[in-house]
Amino acid sequence: MLDAMRRGAVNWLSKILLGLLIVAFAVWGVADVFRGYGRGTLARIGKTEISVDEYRQAYQDEMASLSRRMGRRLTTEQAKLLGVEQRALARLVGAAAVDTHARELGLGLSDRGIAELIQSDPAFRDSSGAFSNRMFQSYLRQIGTSEARFVDTRRKEEVRDQLTDSLLGAVAPPKLLVDLLHRYTRETRVIEHFTPDYDKLVKVAEPDEGKLQEYYDQNKRQFVTPELRKVNVLLVTRRDAKAKLQLSEDDVKAAYERDKESFNVPEKRRVQQLSFPDKAAADKAYAELASAKDFKEAAAKLGFKESDIDLGLVTRKDLIDPKVAEAAFSLEKDKLSRPVEGQFTTVLVRVTEVVPGKSRTYEDVKGELRDRLAEEQVSQRLQALHDKIEDERSAGKSLQEIGASLDVPFREVPEIDRNGNTAAGKPALDVEESRRIAQAAFAGTIGVEPDATELGDGGYAWVDVIAATPERQKPFAEVKGEVRAAYLEAERRREIAVQAAKLVERLTGGETMQALAKETGGKLETTSPATRGSPPAGLPANALQQAFALPKGGATSAPTADGKARVILRVADVIPAPPATAEESQRLSAELARQMQSDLLAEYIGGLQARYGFSVNNAALKVALGTGDQTDQD
Repeated sequence: MLDAMRRGAVNWLSKILLGLLIVAFAVWGVADVFRGYGRGTLARIGKTEISVDEYRQAYQDEMASLSRRMGRRLTTEQAKLLGVEQRALARLVGAAAVDTHARELGLGLSDRGIAELIQSDPAFRDSSGAFSNRMFQSYLRQIGTSEARFVDTRRKEEVRDQLTDSLLGAVAPPKLLVDLLHRYTRETRVIEHFTPDYDKLVKVAEPDEGKLQEYYDQNKRQFVTPELRKVNVLLVTRRDAKAKLQLSEDDVKAAYERDKESFNVPEKRRVQQLSFPDKAAADKAYAELASAKDFKEAAAKLGFKESDIDLGLVTRKDLIDPKVAEAAFSLEKDKLSRPVEGQFTTVLVRVTEVVPGKSRTYEDVKGELRDRLAEEQVSQRLQALHDKIEDERSAGKSLQEIGASLDVPFREVPEIDRNGNTAAGKPALDVEESRRIAQAAFAGTIGVEPDATELGDGGYAWVDVIAATPERQKPFAEVKGEVRAAYLEAERRREIAVQAAKLVERLTGGETMQALAKETGGKLETTSPATRGSPPAGLPANALQQAFALPKGGATSAPTADGKARVILRVADVIPAPPATAEESQRLSAELARQMQSDLLAEYIGGLQARYGFSVNNAALKVALGTGDQTDQD
């Protein structure tokens, strides 16, 4: 929760996130040798314990962070695939290891030091640049923590910074390495290429029965009916739940009346604010500025840059100091206020732009408000349906009975494979989550009621496996047509590779690209200078990488983007990288330094783990993840 409070990409937390994936998997592999620890303890490094609650919080932080980046809420299954469980534990282990080392070294931060640190944080400064306790307390309420806990966490972070900065601060890549990387990334090549008309060059003979039988015998796995399952599915989707919410006109009107002001578009003003140490200085400046013909020029003479005094386009609520807000929203456009003695300093205020507000009536916002209320209530509706269905399942009712009684969509799916398709290759379910439902079907067992599967939209699916049909090897007679098509395609690709190799050999022997392109019906094209990371139009990325492995004049072939043909290419020119500019060298040096810091930090954390000893209570870990029983810890 403190990530937003940090001051850049060089703090200890971002360093650990850069380097700890290696440690994460090492952590995950630690055996459960947990004995004699306090109840609720999930892991321990040295004498530092990591509680179940701490892990749950770290796990939720990782989930929230990834969900924001991906633009949607992650499911438990997705989080597991993305390694959220490992990353959360690795993050806690890294912090605990550094904390233990810091205590061993006697590092710390005084109360006065941490107070000054928080007061100087830009996140807690008002528009005048002064520390605002009001903003600080508001932030604590927003993240749901106490001042004491925030201070303690922030203190630990600063001590960790002392250690990691001393370890990583001096890391710098050698100039030779920076120069090599620059030459590698900025070298360009001009490439000639064409794709022959293989329909004219390649003729595949019709196979006889013996060749088809031989191909079938060698590629039997291509001709197998996948395992299929018959399942019953009960679906509770967000869209369905939202559509069934009953919101009366009175409910929507009541919500409008409760929060009418929030729908209005407030007046905005572009405000300039000039701060002074006292009223006398402000009075003197007012006398000069009020009579000046050119305000900008006069303000510059007093030492104020326009960029320093412009607060931007703000609403009244954006101005924390009520006296300053009152002055700013009482002024006429382009007028200068008299000195205002605010809470933090004395200021002069000027308004350069006024954007009128707008009052929005119920009719203006009722559609927007109805949708907002539905979104607020749908999560509760989904959870309520989930609980009701689970109660009905516990009472022994079938999914079909539950669907009928609760008006929830029930589906009988005669056959579905692991990819969500029927035996004919068509979608088995006409829903977005068909693949996830298929995965649940193949994770289940006939006669066993599995837990609900969480859907990507926050809904749920219950999947009961009714029957299973094992995969079946299709006999040759049944798939003879498929075998023929597969054989012809394989032979065509083999022959294309042979023809392409012959053309490359002729190029190497001295023939020209122009002559070969004309002979084979291809269109010769020449790229503009391209770097390794920027494939030019018309040339597949793999072909570009092959071109950079060749000398000037070297030739080769590469698969086309669809894999059905091969492009013939030749390196026409190799253009060395130009000398690096100061900005380029600085950027590359910073990138290399970050990679080196990441490796060094991973080694540091791994060394601390080996030094102090580390163990995980796997039973407690399962409880924290919701996959174990609380009694497992006993």
